[in-house]
Amino acid sequence: MIVGAVDIGGTKIAVGAVTEDGTILGRATRPTATGRGFAAAIESTIEMLREVRCRVGAAYAGIGVACPGPLDPFTGILGAVGTLPGWEGGNIVAELEAEFGIRVVVENDADAAALAEANWGVGRESSRFLYVTISTGIGVGIILSGELYRGVAGAHPEIGHQVIDPSGPRCYCGARGCWEVLASGPAMAAWVRRQDPGSAELSAARICELARGGDELARHAVEREGYYIGIGLANLITIFAPDTVAVGGGVMKSADLLLPRVRRVIGEIATQVPLEKIRIAMASLGPDAGLAGAALGWMHRCREPRAFRQEPPTDSPVPA
Repeated sequence: MIVGAVDIGGTKIAVGAVTEDGTILGRATRPTATGRGFAAAIESTIEMLREVRCRVGAAYAGIGVACPGPLDPFTGILGAVGTLPGWEGGNIVAELEAEFGIRVVVENDADAAALAEANWGVGRESSRFLYVTISTGIGVGIILSGELYRGVAGAHPEIGHQVIDPSGPRCYCGARGCWEVLASGPAMAAWVRRQDPGSAELSAARICELARGGDELARHAVEREGYYIGIGLANLITIFAPDTVAVGGGVMKSADLLLPRVRRVIGEIATQVPLEKIRIAMASLGPDAGLAGAALGWMHRCREPRAFRQEPPTDSPVPA
């Protein structure tokens, strides 16, 4: 069985054909080009899905999609996604089902990656598992007793928007000092620009390169980044007391620079749980986690309905 997989990010869209054991047989990527709008992105995604299907030489049993939220995982309708401006109201499921005539399933991108890591990656032996991605945004997928945790009405908990510093910068979510606006890749770059307005615009990756070369401002930026990543992770560890926390995403490609500070901060803050029994590890699937998780989301909802909640909760409103 081959499942088409789509991983939508703020900078690029990846497409692949995934087998039942998580092997990615073919793939294609294109820039997200958010400014061109939702319709153009869907058209590009359809073209890539056709291209990969032709290259692999097998029909898709279904299509799984990983996408930043907020979104409705059961209808596929996007909310106001800060990293995908102007896409609000777009319906990923309806568009792809109309084109391919097969079942399409969409999951929040952090949830999809959490599924992949829990089944095929570093979280395989963990009953309580958290996957944290730190990239253009920050997202967290939660697996408890083998089940993907969903909030009310199937909502993905937006842990990247926990408030860390109420006096911090304003985030697109409306809050000040949330985790994402302090510790995402763009947040790191924005802090450097505030310290040196005359400097060229730098990416988080470039800042880490400069830090390796001894640049003082870049080194301060890395220390600050590690501090804020550490606070957010310490909060999660204190709240969930998980077996394993896996950290991935583009920013964590520089984990060798960041993790020493991250671990010190966690040790200072997460003092009320048995920290010595909690594993903090790098995500093991790398950039494939999104595609593998998107396909796995389809498999679990369409072929293994008992493994993860398939339909939205049916809670009735409390009578007045």
